Amino acid sequence: MTRVYGHFGELLQGRIGPCGPLALVTLPCTALWAEAGMVPSGRFGLYQAQKAVPRAVLRRLVRALDLPVRGQFSLRLSMPLGGGAGASTASLLALALAAGAPSDARLEAAVLAVEGASDPLARLHPERVLWASRLGVALGKLPALPRFEVLGGFFGAGQRTDPLDHTFPDVSDLVAAWPGPDLATMADLASQSARRTLGLRGPANDPTEALARRHGALGFCIAHTGAARGLIFAPRTVPQAAAADLRAAGFSRITQFGCGGL
Repeated sequence: MTRVYGHFGELLQGRIGPCGPLALVTLPCTALWAEAGMVPSGRFGLYQAQKAVPRAVLRRLVRALDLPVRGQFSLRLSMPLGGGAGASTASLLALALAAGAPSDARLEAAVLAVEGASDPLARLHPERVLWASRLGVALGKLPALPRFEVLGGFFGAGQRTDPLDHTFPDVSDLVAAWPGPDLATMADLASQSARRTLGLRGPANDPTEALARRHGALGFCIAHTGAARGLIFAPRTVPQAAAADLRAAGFSRITQFGCGGL
């Protein structure tokens, strides 16, 4: 079995300039993953409890990578579809790797070709690149994130990524200010990015910022397309009552995880 970890939305996402490319800084999350296997067979098949990948898309992917279009594939996920957790990209990567694809730029290009958009989940440190999700390329290198913890969940209906959707705010100023190990600045910039996207795209009743203030979080983050929402804390400072409060506010699949550091 091959496992590829997803992400918990983005710390930043938006246009680099009013007419520039759509780019993001991902928030890796090892609690969310796609796991795939492949048994050689004379026939092609795909078993998946959640319908994350159409069979026709998997066929196109393995053909793009010059892999045999035969075998019995299996796929399972620990994340919801449309949650903004990278389910589609992680699933395609895991399936391709299970079929024997090398983990290199060709794999990233093949995923982009069949999806039209991708996340940098094949990378060792996906949070350390400014990723152009509709182009499938890194626009620049970023410093390591400081250590922090996220408590969050999924709020509202899921939303699958539309590769033709470029209706996002300009975040070029936030990218220019992106820090190294300064957690307070990072959390503030993530909050600004989330606030801009919620203001432009909704939903209007999103409770994440109010929850962050109530529990003394340094900031908050969202899936800029999808349902993932999180509160950003310094390590070992997540209040015990916060998880129950998120659940009462309508969050599902409450998740707490650490991130950052060298």
